Amino acid sequence: MSVAPIVTSVAIKAAPQRAFELFTQEMGRWWPKGIGKAPFVEIMLEPYKGGRWYERDAEGVETQWGAVLAWEPPRRLLLAWQINSRWSFDAEFMTEVEVTFSPADGGTHVTLEHRQLERYGSDFERHSEMLRGGWPTILGKFAAFTNQHEL
Repeated sequence: MSVAPIVTSVAIKAAPQRAFELFTQEMGRWWPKGIGKAPFVEIMLEPYKGGRWYERDAEGVETQWGAVLAWEPPRRLLLAWQINSRWSFDAEFMTEVEVTFSPADGGTHVTLEHRQLERYGSDFERHSEMLRGGWPTILGKFAAFTNQHEL
């Protein structure tokens, strides 16, 4: 069984290099909510293939989200999303989130694709529906943050 990926995109006023930097280095400033037990104070992407993707709360507790599968600034980022349908990290579970940054109209067209949703098994319909509502919101928060900081 194959499930259609979630694909959403936004226009950013910043050039691709700056958009990539803001997406990867400032995620904690625009991402709306974490998955840890306590609110996060930062979200980290280690900037290399094999790097970790995680959040850290005020007490220093880290909650893993996944890993960096490809780090290709300024055009592409591929992440392992290892959050299962119970919204917790699962080292044995993985779907992919690819974010691309393409020059467009003096700025950047940012596209996010979350694929391999069939890996959610019997929960794929319910969980995919939540993700289909969440990713446009998250990418919209990124666009608002980036466009505000590029004025």
